[in-house]
Amino acid sequence: MEKITFRPEGDEPVDFFVLEQTVIGAKSYILVTDTEDGDGEALILRDDSDEGEAEANYTIVDDDKELEAVAALFRKLLEEDDIGLD
Repeated sequence: MEKITFRPEGDEPVDFFVLEQTVIGAKSYILVTDTEDGDGEALILRDDSDEGEAEANYTIVDDDKELEAVAALFRKLLEEDDIGLD
């Protein structure tokens, strides 16, 4: 499982493991968890970086409508991969 490091401004870096990724309307999204095995906290991150940037600039999706839409797609993708999301 791919591991990424999220560096929130003013906070300590946090490692996440990427469960799934997708693109919706030219925006890239990743579903991450804070633990490689077992139950952990899951977040959906949106890549808000500009084209050509060396590093991705991920933002936690917190808009309810956007979160619902992207989560529904991730559920479908994870069901296809036989991974539960609930």
